[in-house]
Amino acid sequence: MLTPVLALIIWTLLVWLWMYARRLPAMQAAKIAPQEAKHPGTYADRMPSGARAVADNYNHLHEQPTLFYALAFYTHLAGNGDGLAVALAWGYVALRIAHSLVQNTINLVVARFVLFSLGTFVLMALAAKNVLAFL
Repeated sequence: MLTPVLALIIWTLLVWLWMYARRLPAMQAAKIAPQEAKHPGTYADRMPSGARAVADNYNHLHEQPTLFYALAFYTHLAGNGDGLAVALAWGYVALRIAHSLVQNTINLVVARFVLFSLGTFVLMALAAKNVLAFL
């Protein structure tokens, strides 16, 4: 049950590398001084969309996935990490990776929304499975 957690953490760290591989050259090209980054967004109009998208995605990987981490740890500690729970966890990780790939490349909002929604439904299913096991 915890291996999907590790996988999503590793993915988040890879997106961090991706973000700076895109952001630092973009900042240099736009002649944005590092100190201007003290308030992110103030220079957003000077950054290319691709560099902004990866940074946005990195932030997104610190939002909803926090629910996944908590739910995965709860599932493991409660002894509910059976085959279905593990499959749901891997499904969520796969959907988050797919969401990142879409956002960081073609950035189609409808596709991102579908992937995000499917991931949310997977979290709901895992939460419901834990509630049923609790009852």
